[in-house]
Amino acid sequence: MKLSSVILAAGQGKRMHSALPKVLHPVLGKPMILHALEIAAVLTDDLPVVVVGHGAGAVCQAIQGRASWVVQEKQLGTAHAVRQAEPQLRGKTDLVLVTSADMPLLTSHTLARLVETQKNQAGPLTIGTVTLADSHGFGRVVRAAKDGSVQAIVEEAQASPEILALRELNAGVYCIRSDWLWDTLERVPISPKGEYYITDLVELAVKDGLPVQGVSMGAEEAIGVNTRVHLAEAERVMRQRVNTAWMERGVTLIDPAATTIETDVVIGRDTLIWPNTYLRGHTHLGEACEVGPNAVLRDTRTGSRCSLPACYLDGVVLGDGVTLEPFSVLKDEARLGTNGGAENSLLELEKGD
Repeated sequence: MKLSSVILAAGQGKRMHSALPKVLHPVLGKPMILHALEIAAVLTDDLPVVVVGHGAGAVCQAIQGRASWVVQEKQLGTAHAVRQAEPQLRGKTDLVLVTSADMPLLTSHTLARLVETQKNQAGPLTIGTVTLADSHGFGRVVRAAKDGSVQAIVEEAQASPEILALRELNAGVYCIRSDWLWDTLERVPISPKGEYYITDLVELAVKDGLPVQGVSMGAEEAIGVNTRVHLAEAERVMRQRVNTAWMERGVTLIDPAATTIETDVVIGRDTLIWPNTYLRGHTHLGEACEVGPNAVLRDTRTGSRCSLPACYLDGVVLGDGVTLEPFSVLKDEARLGTNGGAENSLLELEKGD
């Protein structure tokens, strides 16, 4: 079954209090929208369709070549946003995966489970859910006692005390059968706020006697960024994930909480990283290097066995065995090596990527 991705990125993000569109705020050095696109690319063959609105020009520039896009001229809710993708997708795909660009912590593993569940069920819709003690204002998921299927998503403002006591919440991630989606979106009623919500698809499916399934996901993955506080929380979780992955692959971090490694960085095994080190951009480190403390490397490539204490390197290439003096500042494609080691080391690194 062919799977297509729709990523919602039209919101203004008023609570960010920023001139920058919300989805362009970076998490671990990369705009949130790019995190969403990278996860979608793991699951789908075609380019994702991004629904843009506020700051459309800047967002489209950021995603150029990575996605197609449609413009939601008026932000009239999530169901209305998905409808904007209909001309690109109707009749061209079997399943539509709907995610939001402000959820940078979603993983391809979780989304693959969601898609697989939808492929193996008779109904038209599978939703992602999360169980939290604090509802964060998310809608409550109501399940049938008999078979555990999802019967409703009840928004907090409309929930009775019994519904408010439920702790399973709507995570805002959906996999939907395409042949059912587009006609059903036309049936979504307008809300008292004058918007159309994708959550109403659950009620419409149940009314038609069609089952809806729910797939639980980790609490961290459901973090949606609406404020700078949420942004910092997402940054912390992403940093911990990346640092843990590198330690499991043979890199030593003296203090992971005081080390920042962006997602496109590559590190050779047996490298030791001291606290207050920032590895940014497309930095590639060779094996058995020692970096920091208090070092910043951006778009820098090194050979193996380099010693880089308390330095600032930007766009630098270093050969094997280079040792820098503390407080060195090198940038603008500077190259240092022994016996031409910089060129050889760079070639070896590229072969190993």
